Amino acid sequence: MEKFENFLLEHLPQSSSFHPHYEKALQEMLQAGGKRFRPALLIGVVRAYNPLMVESAYYAALAVELLHTYSLIHDDLPAMDDSPLRRGKPTLHVIYDEVTAILVGDALNTYSFEVLSKAPFSAKTKVELIRLLAENGGLNGMVLGQAIDCHFENTPLQIEDIKTLHVNKTAKLIAASLAMGAVIVGKEELSQKLYDFGIDLGLLFQIQDDILDVTQSSEEAGKLTNNDGEKNSFVTILGFDEAMLEANSLADKLLCDIESFDTVLQEELTPLLKKYINRHRK
Repeated sequence: MEKFENFLLEHLPQSSSFHPHYEKALQEMLQAGGKRFRPALLIGVVRAYNPLMVESAYYAALAVELLHTYSLIHDDLPAMDDSPLRRGKPTLHVIYDEVTAILVGDALNTYSFEVLSKAPFSAKTKVELIRLLAENGGLNGMVLGQAIDCHFENTPLQIEDIKTLHVNKTAKLIAASLAMGAVIVGKEELSQKLYDFGIDLGLLFQIQDDILDVTQSSEEAGKLTNNDGEKNSFVTILGFDEAMLEANSLADKLLCDIESFDTVLQEELTPLLKKYINRHRK
């Protein structure tokens, strides 16, 4: 992912404004690092089927990372999680102010589609990529999940409703990343299979985050932990032991599903997937 990281740094959002810190704030959370999990999934699918298209795919991978980063900035706002730490750094509303954080999130959201529009793909491919990113990151995807999460804070939900919440808030953008990789290499028939796999993967990712929230320090996690007591997290509702069983069951299913992938895709994605699928077991 080193080449992608260089691409990201070369395409950081720029502003020629006389604003004293707008441009720096735009770049702050992107330069802070992060797992780059979603871009890695997209790039992995492309590399498996057409390595020559990887550099072109960086545009789509960056678009996903930009949208994800905007969501983290807004998620940390005082009106939402009110978190002081993200990616091991102070959050933007702490460094600057709440207005700056809101506007930077807005800017990264729209910049993601600007970057994607400049990708060296056919117009048809770009439209499909934009659709996938918008549908899964927008009003019936990640934003819907965040709306449910915030509205029902302090109101315990049933487990199926909690899964719906986190499928939208977390899983859909992960699923879209995999599906976008398939679209780039012309594997439309594979995109739905990868999307469905990504929904399960994203749900596991969220259960793991809920587990790590109560087992890791803020320094280890790079963000505020032990902060989900009033939220509809899997640990809060199910309890730690039951959440671990849920995570183990989903992890085992995903490891089994990987075996149904083409050999080239298995070889490309397995090292990354096993690292994350098993992270709650460490």
